[in-house]
Amino acid sequence: MSRIAIIGGGAAGAFCGALLRELAPSESVTIFEAGARPMAKLAVTGGGRCNFTNSFEGIKSLQEAYPRGAVLMKRALKAFGSDDIREWFRSRGVPSVLQEDHCVFPRSQNAMDIVGALAGALQGCHVKTRTRVSKILEDNTLLLTDNSRERFDAVVVTTGGGSKSFLDSCPVEMVEGVPSLYSFMVDSPLKALAGTVSEATVSMFGKKAAGALLLTDWGMSGPAILKLSSYAARELAENQWRGSLSVNWTGLSEQDCREMLQRLLLANPRKMLSRIHPEGLTSRLWEQLTLVLRPSIRCEEVGKSGLNKLTDKLINDRYFVSGRNPWKEEFVTCGGVSLSGVDLGTLECKRRKGLYFAGEVLDIDGITGGFNLQAAWSTAYLVAKAIARR
Repeated sequence: MSRIAIIGGGAAGAFCGALLRELAPSESVTIFEAGARPMAKLAVTGGGRCNFTNSFEGIKSLQEAYPRGAVLMKRALKAFGSDDIREWFRSRGVPSVLQEDHCVFPRSQNAMDIVGALAGALQGCHVKTRTRVSKILEDNTLLLTDNSRERFDAVVVTTGGGSKSFLDSCPVEMVEGVPSLYSFMVDSPLKALAGTVSEATVSMFGKKAAGALLLTDWGMSGPAILKLSSYAARELAENQWRGSLSVNWTGLSEQDCREMLQRLLLANPRKMLSRIHPEGLTSRLWEQLTLVLRPSIRCEEVGKSGLNKLTDKLINDRYFVSGRNPWKEEFVTCGGVSLSGVDLGTLECKRRKGLYFAGEVLDIDGITGGFNLQAAWSTAYLVAKAIARR
């Protein structure tokens, strides 16, 4: 009987343990979790609803969903994809629902059903909570913080994002971790419109993202901003999360936006400009944006110069980002174990046999919408299959 250690009791660690119980039931599996209970973060993800995967509809290239790690995820998703994880939970009494935005949730809208299914599948695993690993020795012996030692035939690291000191003892290159998926602090008159949602295209440091933009009392959030923070994670960190943000409130090109405005003005010559908002913009947001011209201007008075100003305001509205959200509640971390140091088919360390990595500890992260949890499931599957084959 082989002894297998899993360091980290989050989504990737728990799922890897559950799969090993299925694929190699005679093996001894021990999960080391530093916290008071495993899967604590999973229990509150998605506001307690748990967006555990995505249908990937509308994703033209995996690079859109995974700014880092798309090559690995192409292989991992082929082995174990969205339909597979939905079926895995369905077979354990957790049916799921697909939303219009392609996000998948448990039908109950309760993350604890996901946690419960995993916990049930972990029966037979040894789960040691409040237990930290301080070092992984060359023979896959774990040195714990209480100075005790335990030797294993295989070790799987699933400790999530951020630097981990015990990884210094592993023969892998670490890519510096920086925050990803967070909202922006923006000081602008739009704060008065907190709660307003509008479809928009946002860009910063040459990176672009589209989706719903939420105005908040501290700045801007919503899927568009979260995606942009992922695409430009490294550039934002290098600039201390400060820089110029461009917002296209229409998603149109300059020419198409100009023509749309011309039609709007010609159809309503005697009306106040602030009272005839285009489709897709709320009346309050439109009223704020039209302040680029003088107040109370009529459509027939806009003229060529006014049309140019209004067009530029709609397609290239500039704001200064002064930082990331004030609570620093980043969803994921960009960075981790470099993929160049692992076998992409098994996620085993190239320079140390029996040492594996899965989940966010790898230099792989996705945008919001269930993609990061799918990466946890898929990479854990690659590892569990590799160990079971041994």
